[in-house]
Amino acid sequence: MSQHRFSTIVVTAVLLGCNMLAGDRIVVGSKNFTEQTVLAELVAQQIERRTGLDVERRFFLGGTFVCHTAITSGKIDIYVEYTGTALTAILEQPPMQDPTDVYRNVADEYADRFGLTWGRPLGFDNTFAILIRGADARELGLETISQAVAHTPGWRAGFGYEFMEREDGFPGLAETYGLAFAETPKTMDLGLTYRALAGGEVDLIAGNSTDGLIEALELFHLEDDKAYFPPYQAAPIMRDEMIAQHPEVAVALAELAGMISDDEMRRLNYLVDVEHRDVAVVAREWLDSMNN
Repeated sequence: MSQHRFSTIVVTAVLLGCNMLAGDRIVVGSKNFTEQTVLAELVAQQIERRTGLDVERRFFLGGTFVCHTAITSGKIDIYVEYTGTALTAILEQPPMQDPTDVYRNVADEYADRFGLTWGRPLGFDNTFAILIRGADARELGLETISQAVAHTPGWRAGFGYEFMEREDGFPGLAETYGLAFAETPKTMDLGLTYRALAGGEVDLIAGNSTDGLIEALELFHLEDDKAYFPPYQAAPIMRDEMIAQHPEVAVALAELAGMISDDEMRRLNYLVDVEHRDVAVVAREWLDSMNN
């Protein structure tokens, strides 16, 4: 139903002529971590390439709730969100496991409640990654979160601000697995948790599965063997008013659907976080390769 609705909006807007103005500008936003800026830059450049419209970039706005407020208030027109995040953090619904059901649910709810359209998923699933040091995983023979539970009473944990509060975050994870730590988990900026883990300040964190720093810092992703986390497919969400004016934007972004695998997203993040490549250059090179 969501795909049909998406197509209907585009076709209807084309038939109505869209009231396009040469000076119109599309505003693309992002959350405040590397993957989001990479994806936002890909979205911005794709729009510029395919439509010729001016794009304003408003990156590093903040977390999920800041970006949601920005798009629902009309401050931005587009940003990339994750289905599981929308389901639990914004819609405050319990986690679901089937990716198609989650996508349909959030697409329908966002349309009805916020006047927002979900584009098709970009192809990868950026789930929460419960991480420990690779050396600890090897020494203790750990592969799953359940196996780590016996050791966590002597460990310290560090989590991002959202993870400590969200429906799919720490409270539910701790209850599902029976996690207990030596002290109350530290709350810190998500970007700092990786260095804190690698440097021995904490012993377990919740990162993102597609982050390039996991490999670079020799961290180990514990398997979520109880399937606690829902799917987190990344997809652009767009204001319906913007699509009505500029259906060509939705058409341009539809070309990106299914084009980025987990490994490819991890590679792009690595280029920025580890090799310190410029985000705009990384995005441009990726789009060039896709079009060749």
